[in-house]
Amino acid sequence: MREDLPSRSFTSAREVLAAIERGDEGPQVLVSDIRMPGGSGLDLLTKVKEKHPGLPVIIMTAFSDLDSAVSAFQGGAFEYLPKPFDLPKAIELIRRAVEESQREEVAEERMAAAPEMLGQAPAMQDVFRAIGKLSQSNVTVMITGESGTGKELVARALHKHSPRANGPFVAINTAAIPKDLLESELFGHERGAFTGAQTMRRGRFEQADGGTLFLDEIGDMPFDLQTRLLRVLSDGHFYRVGGHNAVKANVRVIAATHQDLEQRVKEGVFREDLFHRLNVIRLRLPALRERREDIPMLARHFLQQSARQLGVEPKRISDAALAQLSSFAFPGNVRQLENVCHWLTVMAPAQLIEPKDLPPEIVPGNADGASGEAVRVAETAPAPSATAAPAPAPAPGPAANWESGLEAEALELLAAGRHDVWEQLTRRFESRLILTALANTRGRRIEAAQKLGIGRNTITRKIQELGLED
Repeated sequence: MREDLPSRSFTSAREVLAAIERGDEGPQVLVSDIRMPGGSGLDLLTKVKEKHPGLPVIIMTAFSDLDSAVSAFQGGAFEYLPKPFDLPKAIELIRRAVEESQREEVAEERMAAAPEMLGQAPAMQDVFRAIGKLSQSNVTVMITGESGTGKELVARALHKHSPRANGPFVAINTAAIPKDLLESELFGHERGAFTGAQTMRRGRFEQADGGTLFLDEIGDMPFDLQTRLLRVLSDGHFYRVGGHNAVKANVRVIAATHQDLEQRVKEGVFREDLFHRLNVIRLRLPALRERREDIPMLARHFLQQSARQLGVEPKRISDAALAQLSSFAFPGNVRQLENVCHWLTVMAPAQLIEPKDLPPEIVPGNADGASGEAVRVAETAPAPSATAAPAPAPAPGPAANWESGLEAEALELLAAGRHDVWEQLTRRFESRLILTALANTRGRRIEAAQKLGIGRNTITRKIQELGLED
């Protein structure tokens, strides 16, 4: 297709279900009309969601079918397209559904491939015991702890081991969404509710119906939205933005914050009644510096994990390097340790990681080593004249190593008479760069694209072109 969206068409609902029963490769998005031969689109939606609950389904409908389309959202429809629709807007909606599908696939793969959480320290064992005690409960939980301690992992574990495990787990960071958009993200909006609201959109509460909604950084929620959240927690009802009919959602809420909510209440920026509603059960996650005995185990796990993601041989780490890591305070907690291990997988020059290979923020003296000197020389040395003698080679720091390796690889390919050197090396460079960014963002493509400085459509296209989805 012109939009680079491969598609397959069916003339009836029966054909779609038959293809799924045969075990054909599942789609990333299903677009269905409501009225068609062999069963209605609403019936198809119900049956597809039974087998593929994470598959985004877009319902097409005439305006006269609006009531039916709205009721379809109770069955889990991703969005609807009112007829007649504008083709570019339809393509944009389908692309958004594809990205949502891909994010869910990456998240599911990561959850299936890796342990939920690791920790032998007494403080973490207390957390594990609490999760076990709450495993058959639907009670509201408040998770507290510094940034990077793994609050979302705990929320996912609480969901996975709860009676709602077969329902959706939906997460939203209330601090990362602009105030004027957060209400729509949480509660959805009706078509025409504001400029740009071309279609009706379900909010996170509706998306999490029957499952768990994780509200991260709840302490940053605007005061007026706290009132609406309190109403939902009280009776389970809310209104979409621009809506007049109450919507009911059966949702378990798990909230998290790194802030002192009692202090926020005293300052008058967080509702006391909402605090007590959320603070039914509180779980405090320890900072990494409070569980230093877990650092060696976590470091080895992250080194193995990043090696798998990058398709390289796992690096080993010496006892001396582990001791250096264990003595570091890690203000960024487990997330910072994970990022350090990804950095080491890419940048450490040998298979055995020694203290001198650790990044400067872990061992400040390393910044004054050979690699640091090489960078300073490269930045300050004037460009050589045509008659000047060649400058001495830079010290073999990490930057020089990968550039020298690239040069050697290019020379080898050129000497072999290859005529696709540019394509070969560019593909490998882009693949490694994207995989590293995805590892850094826990598989979140949009965040990885932002960190790389490229568009989200670009990273999705590159992942497909480079065959990184397998």
